Amino acid sequence: MRRSPADTEKSARRITRRGLLLGAAQLGFAGVLVARMRYMQLEQADEYRMLADRNRINIRLLPPARGLIYDRKGVLVAGNEQNYRIVMTREDAGDPKAVLDRLGKLIWLDPDEIEKVLSEMARRSPFVPVTVADRVSWQDVAEVAVNTPALPGVNPEVGLSRVYPLGSDFAHITGYVGPVSDYDLDRIDDPDPLLQIPRFQIGKSGIEAAFEPRLRGSAGTSRVEVNAVGRVMRELGRQEGVPGANIQLTVNHSLQNFCEARMAGESAAAVVMDPRNGDILALASAPTFDPNKFVRGITTKDYNALLEDPYRPLPNKASQGIYPPGSTFKMMTALAALDAGLIKLDDSFTCRGYVEVSGRRFHCWNRGGHGRVDLIRSLRESCDVYYYELSQIVGIEKISAMARKFGLGVRHDVPLSSVAEGVMPTKDWKLESGKGDWLIGDTLNATIGQGYVLASPLQLAVMTARIASGTRIEPRLVRAVDGVEQPVRGLEPLDLDPLHLAAVRQGMYEVVNGNRGTGGSSRVVAEGVRMAGKTGTSQVRNITTAERARGVTSNNDLPWDRRDHALFVGYAPHDAPEIAVSVLVEHGGGGSTAAAPIARDVLLAALYDDVPPLSAYPTAQRNTIRSRFEGLKLRPPQAPSQGRSRA
Repeated sequence: MRRSPADTEKSARRITRRGLLLGAAQLGFAGVLVARMRYMQLEQADEYRMLADRNRINIRLLPPARGLIYDRKGVLVAGNEQNYRIVMTREDAGDPKAVLDRLGKLIWLDPDEIEKVLSEMARRSPFVPVTVADRVSWQDVAEVAVNTPALPGVNPEVGLSRVYPLGSDFAHITGYVGPVSDYDLDRIDDPDPLLQIPRFQIGKSGIEAAFEPRLRGSAGTSRVEVNAVGRVMRELGRQEGVPGANIQLTVNHSLQNFCEARMAGESAAAVVMDPRNGDILALASAPTFDPNKFVRGITTKDYNALLEDPYRPLPNKASQGIYPPGSTFKMMTALAALDAGLIKLDDSFTCRGYVEVSGRRFHCWNRGGHGRVDLIRSLRESCDVYYYELSQIVGIEKISAMARKFGLGVRHDVPLSSVAEGVMPTKDWKLESGKGDWLIGDTLNATIGQGYVLASPLQLAVMTARIASGTRIEPRLVRAVDGVEQPVRGLEPLDLDPLHLAAVRQGMYEVVNGNRGTGGSSRVVAEGVRMAGKTGTSQVRNITTAERARGVTSNNDLPWDRRDHALFVGYAPHDAPEIAVSVLVEHGGGGSTAAAPIARDVLLAALYDDVPPLSAYPTAQRNTIRSRFEGLKLRPPQAPSQGRSRA
């Protein structure tokens, strides 16, 4: 049946209308697509570019070079060395255990260390690289680099590790660094992102810990392109971090080495100061240890050996150790009495070998007594009875106040670990410590540096430097930070009568240079470098009445840990002091026999800036001194480092 022309025209109009509607719909849809594409390509281009880059670009922290530490002459005592290590990133590795198994077939991996690595990866963010092997050889690095396609997430790196080129000499001063621990992170309120890097090294003790933020520096960043399996393809950009600050110490490396060598075989400490500016020229504690072992990972065997050594190598005896100062304290008692106007310079007491107070005898070291004794003789011959008599006039409060004026019983501001405050007792101190009421016997014991009185070798060196200089000089261990000189503190004069200080100095001069001086065997004969000083012997056990009756047991007949401590403090030249020194020998016996000879050698080494010449010693002692010096294991003098920058 044929359609009429009218129907055909009507149908054509309907089709055209539908076509137009469909075309309009298609055009509208295309317009929306174009608009969306324009919006995404132009308006949201940065956002999508960033999303794309995140899939192919990793941002990595670059640890900065740790600041260097030098001695006063510019000799490097703590530096950095290149080392190769292998790291793994968990998110790129897929199956870390399987990858580690394959890696273990190429280089040696400690099975225990593998478990630690897996545990570390589980605790850290998946994109943080974890060190698998440290201090590997170049051959191992090459082996890993060749096989990287089979080791996803594994990368060889070149890093910096701490090194102490002078070994054990500065261990108690610089301290050492070690990997960041959870304990370290807990102590820090706002941790640096660098500390999140596994095995990142921070200062654990000494200068390394005290100046940690300054020595650490700030991180840099590296933008690297990676492929679909996380393999690094290329570095797109790098922003270097800021290296840590360089620290220059006041310590003289050759004198520090001489002190350590001179005290070898002893449990001892020595502190050398310049009384003119407070610079600590040496601060030695013997025996010492090698801090490099802690950086590289000390073995259990080596660490237990340090812990079990009866001479205690790990603590810094010079600043941490506190001991009864013995007769080295007598200058404080004398100055307290003089300053209070309770005695005159020529007043004297009679020593019969003891005094009796409250029904108890307090003995002088000289059982036969010294006879009539004035201030100078009391110091020269170290008469205890003179100070027993003096203490009953002065009292503990004035003695303690004078001692604090000279730096005893005070925690000095020195950037070392656990700087001891010591004990300078008073009546209130004893009550607050729960030890009961103060007794007159406590005063008598304290006045000769026994009983409750405790001081560190550092404090005794400060005391000696203040006696020598007449100022409130403070110890200074850091000379400069990044080239900026650190201030000298305490140059104001002590509020004391110069005549009183002169009398004490004269007594100390007589100790070493006068007839019957307790330190006479350690005198210096060279003109211009004569020494003044004071010997000290502090008891570590009680001597019973029965023992005194039959004769006090010699130190040589006692076990080592029951022998007296030996001490000596001194300065030189006596008429224009340049060097002050304190020496302690734990359980060394007598101060005149054990501590004074070490102090003399150390003091002369400081003055001559070299091994002392034999001409400085009495003729009769020169062969002995020569043999002693020939037996010292001294490090050859070091040249100043050339690279003083932060590079």
